[in-house]
Amino acid sequence: MNIYVGNISWGLTDQDLENVFAEYGTVTSAKIITDRATGRSRGFGFVEMSDGAEAAIEALNEAEVDGRKLVVNESKPKESR
Repeated sequence: MNIYVGNISWGLTDQDLENVFAEYGTVTSAKIITDRATGRSRGFGFVEMSDGAEAAIEALNEAEVDGRKLVVNESKPKESR
């Protein structure tokens, strides 16, 4: 399952994000989206899990990580414009 994670602290890395979700199951990938021009985090990312995704969403939505409350839910397919 692909999971959207919003309101990520600027200091968090892909590895930090993976470690947070790894408590709940097997993380296939964890990626924080960055600005192309500056390389700085855009404050959101995606985590893909092969198992434990529902438990992770339930436990981590509104949970405080690195001083910010995460927004965690199932990722929706990108809509065409």
